[in-house]
Amino acid sequence: MKRCPTCNQTFDEEWLSFCTIDGTALVESGTLRSEPPPTIRSSGIPTNPTAQPTFNLPGSYNQPPVQPAPQPLAPSWQPPPAPAYSVAPQQGVAVASIILGIFSITIGWCCYAGVITAPIAIGLGIYQLIQIKKDPTKFGGKPLSIVGIVTGGAYFVFLAFIILIYGLSFLASGLK
Repeated sequence: MKRCPTCNQTFDEEWLSFCTIDGTALVESGTLRSEPPPTIRSSGIPTNPTAQPTFNLPGSYNQPPVQPAPQPLAPSWQPPPAPAYSVAPQQGVAVASIILGIFSITIGWCCYAGVITAPIAIGLGIYQLIQIKKDPTKFGGKPLSIVGIVTGGAYFVFLAFIILIYGLSFLASGLK
């Protein structure tokens, strides 16, 4: 059996830990007391014997003493700074350069599409190398740019070699 020390209510349920009326923690009670616990009341005697009683007479208004305004407290907790995220260097132009260069040297022979894509690959590669030289922390992809320039240039070298072979064969066939 459990008992509430505040309201003296008894409970038979063993699973209860708090009073359902006032929320006070229940205590085990072997025997039930018939009277509530004693209440201690203070006497109306003032603790300061030299204090004068105050009277609330009409026309005698005493202004209460002015309390200083409380100072706002400085925040004791501040959020931590944002974490430093490492930003990957931009290399999209270098990737475009290598893609166009590889396209030029492989599929670009079909209908001479490489004549259009090879100069673009070379130009984008050179542009990315200039950007990397200006700000290497922001821009990256130097090897990709170089491969794009080399493959775009290789297309023109092979094209010039093929034109040279056709030209020589034309000249050789015309001399007979």
